[in-house]
Amino acid sequence: TNMETSLILVILSITLAAMALVALVWIVRSRGAATDAVTMGEIMGLIKAMGETNASGHEQLRRTLEERLEAASKRLGDGLNQHTEKTEQTMKQVHERLAVIDSAQQNLTDLSNQVVGLQDILSNKQARGAFGEVQLENLVTDALPSSVFGFQETLSNGTRADCVLHLPNPPGSIVIDSKFPLESYRALQAATDNDARKAAGRSFSADVKKHIVAIAEKYIIPGETAESALMFLPSEAVYAEIHANFQNVVEESQRRRVYIVSPSTVMAMLNTVRAVLKDVRMREQAGVIQTEVMKLLNDVRLLDQRTEKLETHFQQAEKDIKNIRVSTGKIIGRGDKIEEIQLGEESPADDLAQPSGPHGISANEP
Repeated sequence: TNMETSLILVILSITLAAMALVALVWIVRSRGAATDAVTMGEIMGLIKAMGETNASGHEQLRRTLEERLEAASKRLGDGLNQHTEKTEQTMKQVHERLAVIDSAQQNLTDLSNQVVGLQDILSNKQARGAFGEVQLENLVTDALPSSVFGFQETLSNGTRADCVLHLPNPPGSIVIDSKFPLESYRALQAATDNDARKAAGRSFSADVKKHIVAIAEKYIIPGETAESALMFLPSEAVYAEIHANFQNVVEESQRRRVYIVSPSTVMAMLNTVRAVLKDVRMREQAGVIQTEVMKLLNDVRLLDQRTEKLETHFQQAEKDIKNIRVSTGKIIGRGDKIEEIQLGEESPADDLAQPSGPHGISANEP
């Protein structure tokens, strides 16, 4: 660096001065006593010059050291400030990340609690049934108006249905019953070999068929409900397992007219029901419109009749006006004749030339 170079130059100057002094002393000794006075003067001058040189070098070295120390202090201070700022930013980011981690940890804790709660619900058969009923209720409530469905309604045979869709005939009221055969499904999924899977499959198939038979016997009532009913499974996995690997269960449900639906398929069915209800309402409104149009046509016919009568009155009035015009024309003509008779009194010859009836009026006048 520049400071090291200046220091080396100062040391080199001092070394050269010392070497020059040693050389001068050696020269003085070699010349002898005759030149002692002159030599001492040269030596003193040289020492003085060396002192000035050393003083100048020390001053330059001091200034250089001060400048370098000041620059080094400034760089050190700037570096410390930058490091402090970076450290503060890093700590701020660390605190933000820790806050995010704490929030995520809280979310994970809440999710774990929810999963544990869901496991507790699904492990209890009664709570599991309530879970399916609540899910079915939410789906139906979101899709249809409240006037076309009911929950936990009692039918004529004394059974209580989870949900009844009151639709016009056909098809009539459709019952939806929620079932969740979770134990046999879990046993089927937990099976590790073919024998265990076959046994679990038979148990699962028997459970689902038992629910199908119960729904067909309880919720399909001739004259009261539709000819079919729906079994709602609140799990897409269970629904997919049945339709993928248990075709005999699907065939049994179709034979007994108890159709299996999942949350996604029941939404499609509810949308179809909503479209049917909309079409029925449009037909009802079309009937009302048709009735009003017929009333409007009757009013138009009555208006036409009254217009015809008014036209007849106008025609009669026009005829009467024509007759009045004829009468007024005759009156005006007779007035003209009378005026001519009065003017004729000044020329008796004209009166003698024309025969006249009584009162001086011509017999040919009407």
